[in-house]
Amino acid sequence: MAERTRALVLGGGGITGIGWEIGLLAGLADLGVDLTDADLVVGTSAGSVVGAHVASGADMQERYEAQLVDASGEIAAKLSVAKLARLALAIAAGSREPKAVRARIGKLALATETVPEGERLAVMRDRLTSHEWPQRPLLVTAVEARTGEFRVFDRTSGVPLVEAVAASCAVPCVWPPVTTAGTRWIDGGFRSVANADLAGGYDSVVVLAPATRGVGPIGGIDSQVEALRARADVCVVSPGDIALEAIGRNPLDPARRAPSARAGRAQASSAVDAVRAVWERSRSAV
Repeated sequence: MAERTRALVLGGGGITGIGWEIGLLAGLADLGVDLTDADLVVGTSAGSVVGAHVASGADMQERYEAQLVDASGEIAAKLSVAKLARLALAIAAGSREPKAVRARIGKLALATETVPEGERLAVMRDRLTSHEWPQRPLLVTAVEARTGEFRVFDRTSGVPLVEAVAASCAVPCVWPPVTTAGTRWIDGGFRSVANADLAGGYDSVVVLAPATRGVGPIGGIDSQVEALRARADVCVVSPGDIALEAIGRNPLDPARRAPSARAGRAQASSAVDAVRAVWERSRSAV
């Protein structure tokens, strides 16, 4: 019988999403369920940072402790009301075809002044424990800013890992589009909040999703997870009430990172049975 394959999908959700996902992974490991041995890791936006840690073999307990350090030196970014209004207009104005919507969002991102791109890349470089693509399969999602084309980067793409992750995390109108592969890129979460469909073909899939709902043509997780369940065992974990309170209203606020990480770790106790049922199903089953 064929060995079962397992995929870990890590969705977007800002700096608080990074904290929550790492806390949850560390908490699950405490309870005997290690998701870091996935055969495939899919990372979108915040999930690309966590995914790079996981696929590179970083110690989740150490990464958890790193979420708890003082964040006062980091930029507290947010989408202002005016920027949110411009994004909403870009989504609503014109064709509703998803690629066309993403191109309008990308055009707005290219025209919006933010921090210098080099400064943002330095932040992402410091955030990663390894700057080389891991041997374990890791998929990092992004959207081409000018065309709205969805792209999946991996170790064969010829794109440095830091640039791929920075592109996936390039929230439009907050952070600059990232230059790599001869063009500029924005957040992969503007195709789907988790891009869980990239785990198609795997037998067991666990999705950690700080955000579950999309906006307009930006996909949520429900339809993708439903399609995966046609042939795979799937478990989705999203923030519970306590975690949502810890995350707060601004997922880009570094001050909420530590509370989010603690809440993720605490939530592991209520999620572990469902995760274990999917992850530890006999590897020899078909």
